[in-house]
Amino acid sequence: MTKKQKSLAAHLEEIAGEFIKIGTAPESGSYLGLENEVVEAVGFLFIALFPHHFGASRGRFEESEKRTWELMRAYDAFATCFASVSENREQAEDRALELIDALPGILEILKTDIQAGYEGDPAAKNTDEIILTYPAFKAITIFRVAHKLYEMNIPLIPRIMTEYAHRLTGIDIHPGASIGPYFFIDHGTGVVIGETTTIGDHVKLYQHVTLGAKSFEVSPDGVLVKGIKRHPNIGSRVVIYAGATILGGNTNIGDDSVIGGNVWLTHSVPANSVVTVRVAEGENNSIHSGDIENCIVDGMFI
Repeated sequence: MTKKQKSLAAHLEEIAGEFIKIGTAPESGSYLGLENEVVEAVGFLFIALFPHHFGASRGRFEESEKRTWELMRAYDAFATCFASVSENREQAEDRALELIDALPGILEILKTDIQAGYEGDPAAKNTDEIILTYPAFKAITIFRVAHKLYEMNIPLIPRIMTEYAHRLTGIDIHPGASIGPYFFIDHGTGVVIGETTTIGDHVKLYQHVTLGAKSFEVSPDGVLVKGIKRHPNIGSRVVIYAGATILGGNTNIGDDSVIGGNVWLTHSVPANSVVTVRVAEGENNSIHSGDIENCIVDGMFI
């Protein structure tokens, strides 16, 4: 080692010491490699759920044999993931089996999401196109499984899964959200669905829709209060068009309503409402930032 290399090594050792003093170690456990393990498990999950669309051909096997093999790989992968957040390997394997047991019910719901995508997009030629090419379906599939893990009180891993979906598709669905069957997101880029959002059945969203929090409750000592209802409730058979923002835990969108593009809503609307942005009386037809203050619901300004 040259003098210059020794000097550099000593300097880097000093920097490393500063890193140690600052401290970035986990609060508990060890998570080295966990993110990669979760991504791998998600890949096995897609193959297990849709072996005719993803993964390698296993033509020499009967379908039941192939599906059993893929389920075993998914089970092993998730058991490995859960080991990082479980008390022991046995608990991790029990959790993995609980997830595998839930997959038939999840797949039944995913079939309704596929059908909603096919019926809701005239550009879709068949359901295989939904499964193979639609980013929203990938995000929804990962969400459906992550939501089950969220209900099982599995820490960290559901968020890693949905953030992976976020990176992959541009669609951000918190695993805590409650979403009914026949759910479809057209295009999808920029969609945000918060943790305490509830969505009924047969709901369709377009790109850049936000279902978010209006404000955050703060405790007397200035700390955000966690675990409370913060996000809106969307009824059944609702359509929300591109760029709409709906905020607040007390905001309810009634069944069979249509929320137009770029609408900003922080209060409830009844069933069968049509909410659109409209330029105020006397204004020209061009809408500029800051002008969108009035919305119309069933013919009345709100």
